[in-house]
Amino acid sequence: MPVALLLLLVAALLTQYPATAAPQAQGPGSPAASALDFEFFRTKVQPIFLAKREGHTRCVSCHSRGTPMRLQELSPGATTWNEEQARMNFRVVQSRVVPNNLTSSKLLLHPLLAEGGGDFYHSGGKHWNSFLDPEWQALANWVCGRKANEKLIELTGACAAE
Repeated sequence: MPVALLLLLVAALLTQYPATAAPQAQGPGSPAASALDFEFFRTKVQPIFLAKREGHTRCVSCHSRGTPMRLQELSPGATTWNEEQARMNFRVVQSRVVPNNLTSSKLLLHPLLAEGGGDFYHSGGKHWNSFLDPEWQALANWVCGRKANEKLIELTGACAAE
């Protein structure tokens, strides 16, 4: 009986992550990490964490405290992060994505409804019904390496425009 339970556990773990997935942790100097544009993050991604959504709390409400993806707390009276805080947020959030791989990036999958292509887990609820949501699209464009001065393109599950 214990061997059968162990085999079930191993099988469950192996089916959780694709064998070909790129490592999640990217060093700041690695080519994959440098594919992510800081200015795009600062101007288009960070505001998503501060956005108010009907029926949901703002991302920063939970993610500046007891969660693995811990954003910097806003300074008293501030409505956004300063440069130093933004760089710290960038390092934290880039560890939740696999550059150029939308389907392996937790940042995109956790808050997306499973029926819309997301995964089952996000204790803060599901913020987007499908990958067509404008906020999801902004995050996907960042993961796909778009620069702050480039126009957003519609992505439907892969980094190449379809």
